[in-house]
Amino acid sequence: TIEEKAKAVDKNVFVAPNFAIGAVLMMELSKKAANHMDHVEIIELHHDQKADAPSGTAEKTAAELTASSATVEGERENLKGSRGGVKNNIRIHSVRLPGLVAHQEVIFGAKGQTLTIRHDTTDRTSFMPGVLAAIKKVPELSGLTYGLENILEI
Repeated sequence: TIEEKAKAVDKNVFVAPNFAIGAVLMMELSKKAANHMDHVEIIELHHDQKADAPSGTAEKTAAELTASSATVEGERENLKGSRGGVKNNIRIHSVRLPGLVAHQEVIFGAKGQTLTIRHDTTDRTSFMPGVLAAIKKVPELSGLTYGLENILEI
């Protein structure tokens, strides 16, 4: 709908689930790791005032990965939801607590090894370089652009 409206009024629109450049790098590195690791799960942690779960960053990460969540034959979830929600066959676990800002880890598993890629936002000022990059780039865009990785040279 946003893309249609942008085209109808000949305007450029930029949408990003996360403006922290480190978070974008975490997602890009996770895409590379997913090509080599069999399984993945995502844990995202945010402040207790965050209204949505999972975060847009976690959803976008899951949507772009090709690995899958590990499943155990006959697994029994004794407490519904304790294994997280599932998007694109990837489990996402959401934590909401006071004292946090925004954190996400992508944990990969394969035979005999794990790999964790984690990004921590400890201060909201971390979003400003990405916001400024987006503002400068919007006039050059065409229609709808989704994701900060599309305007950064990564």
